[in-house]
Amino acid sequence: MVSKNIIVSSVLGIHLRPAGAMSEEAVKYDSSINFEYGVGKTANAKSVISILASGVKCGEEIKLICEGSDEEEALEAVSSKFIQALEDD
Repeated sequence: MVSKNIIVSSVLGIHLRPAGAMSEEAVKYDSSINFEYGVGKTANAKSVISILASGVKCGEEIKLICEGSDEEEALEAVSSKFIQALEDD
């Protein structure tokens, strides 16, 4: 299992574009890919609905967690794609 903390920098928080970018990249990997937010809450990074339902706001932190055969590659790719989508706002 590998993880990375990410601060949501978009003034809009997690909205459709970064959620779509995250899930679009995450489905390419065999690993389980989720993120933790708030107190004990998790979202499936392969599901746009799950990501949007998290309601993460600007300035909040998520912990992206990948577990599986391609976890390190998945963590780097998914986090990069997600961060880039947040910065495009």
